[in-house]
Amino acid sequence: MELSTYLNFNGQCAEAFKVYEGLLGGRIVMMQTHGDSPMKDHVPADWQDKVLHARLELGQQALMGSDAPPDRYSAPQGIYVSISIGDVTQARRIFSGLADGGRVEMPFEKTFWAAGFGMLVDRFGVPWMVNCEQPS
Repeated sequence: MELSTYLNFNGQCAEAFKVYEGLLGGRIVMMQTHGDSPMKDHVPADWQDKVLHARLELGQQALMGSDAPPDRYSAPQGIYVSISIGDVTQARRIFSGLADGGRVEMPFEKTFWAAGFGMLVDRFGVPWMVNCEQPS
């Protein structure tokens, strides 16, 4: 069984996945636009370059996403994509990269449970938590 996060974007899926690929060290293994799909004749001209499906693999895990049509898109609420990273320097780098152009909700700092923890909404509207647990 695989449990993966699937994100919807308001037209910026391709840009977001390229940022995530660079920051997280994964690899985009699939990025298909509406114009590259068998559905291309059923999609408006301004949606030909929007992403129908993207998959970013991070080891044995995957982050997937697509662009949602404007009448079906809503900003994420009540969820966070949570990343746990064992190295505080790397966790801080990823937090800073995701926060660039976004909104920090809780700065990345030491907590009673973590060597570093922070919460943010990135420039694409995706909420993230970055956690680096303290060694036991």
